Amino acid sequence: MHDSKLPPLPELPMDRLLNFSTPVSWGITDTQRFHHLMDEAKSLVSGGYYFGDNLFTWGRNNSALEDTAFTQSLAANVQNGSDEAITWRRYLLACSAAHAIHLEGDFVECGVYLGTGMKTVIDYFGKEAFGKTFWGYDTFDYHPTQGHGFDGQQAGLFQKVQERFADYPQVRLIQGFLPDSFAQGCPERIAYLHIDLNNAEGEIASLEHLWDRIVPGGMVVLDDYEWSGIYRPQKRAEDLWFQQRGYRVFPLPTGQGFVIKR
Repeated sequence: MHDSKLPPLPELPMDRLLNFSTPVSWGITDTQRFHHLMDEAKSLVSGGYYFGDNLFTWGRNNSALEDTAFTQSLAANVQNGSDEAITWRRYLLACSAAHAIHLEGDFVECGVYLGTGMKTVIDYFGKEAFGKTFWGYDTFDYHPTQGHGFDGQQAGLFQKVQERFADYPQVRLIQGFLPDSFAQGCPERIAYLHIDLNNAEGEIASLEHLWDRIVPGGMVVLDDYEWSGIYRPQKRAEDLWFQQRGYRVFPLPTGQGFVIKR
């Protein structure tokens, strides 16, 4: 068991709600008209709205914005507009980590990209206070799935991410195609698993390799599970895979899915 202390939550004021709004969402056919209409919609709802990452809610506490340790960690690690837009998704990772930090086992992320998700989670606790080993797997320099490449995913990215974690001795970055790259190093016990590979085949192969290593109570977060379109095959494959093991994936409005290992 790990004795890391959770970041303290500040006193919650009763006289205000925080709003969140970013222009970054996806799958919009007429951007100008969409944002014009959404500006009107935001003016018609009560406080506590969240708009971004294909999500519009209102009358919410927006807990991510009330957690000072998280907002500081997020702000220190944002690399682009997409990082800001997925604030709610990143807070789900931080909360999952707050559960898993007390379990035996390491942390694992499959699909690291720039390393922002990993670093935000570690910095949420405080770099020196995060006592877990955090493994990050990615091809880094290229994306093997057609139509899923990202800006900067080219030669030299691995070195840039390594430099980003140069002062984080608890981080282990492994470059290569999954599941083959697990042979370069893989924890025996896992408390936290975040999978964001953007393709069904790679995610199922990773689950096959890692599932038995996840400790009881361990958290599994599937970044693309509840997204439709090109991501829908991941839901189909993961529903079947977890069904065979007697599990249901929790679908989240953020587009993620999560499972707690029994």
